[in-house]
Amino acid sequence: MGNCMSGQRAGVFGWLWRLFVLLMVWLFAVTAWIVWIGERDQAAHADAIIVLGAAAYDAKPSPVFQERIRHGLDLYDAGYAPLLIFTGGYGGSGARFSESQVARRYALKQGIPDKAILIETASRNTVQNLVEAKRLMDQRGLHRVIIVSDPLHMARALRLSRAMGIDALASSTPSTRFRSFHTSWRFLAQEVYFFHRDLFVKAAG
Repeated sequence: MGNCMSGQRAGVFGWLWRLFVLLMVWLFAVTAWIVWIGERDQAAHADAIIVLGAAAYDAKPSPVFQERIRHGLDLYDAGYAPLLIFTGGYGGSGARFSESQVARRYALKQGIPDKAILIETASRNTVQNLVEAKRLMDQRGLHRVIIVSDPLHMARALRLSRAMGIDALASSTPSTRFRSFHTSWRFLAQEVYFFHRDLFVKAAG
């Protein structure tokens, strides 16, 4: 009897161990995919460049947002697209400027013509950034776009874009302000969470 119970416990432990290993392999694969997508630069000729919003401090972009804006301007200057779409609404009730307005001001100071800039001021997160950008695209008959964001954010941005029917190419910022090991891993863990959350939300829908 004792040997039988021991065998059952060993069998259960064996299956739990296999499940744990499979889970670790899956999480490693998802993490590697997120990193790989972020490291690729697909920049090619497009109708517009969408710069996803990030925090702004009154009239000044945060370091993360500034990196995104600057990369978007570099792509524009290189001739990849004739239009810039800046996204991002107001960060709080007391904010004087929306994130997209801050980006527009920054771009104008860098010599970008006003006619080459489109903004939306309603969004508060990545999904809304893309929904509002898609609305501007549809109004102007735009089709292919380059998405600009941080490397670790790009996989999710592309996945959401394509779910909305946006023909999107990825061009991550060449540098990112998520530099410390601790911050980078926190951000990466968040993106792994969003990957699975989006899978379950899509399945439920």
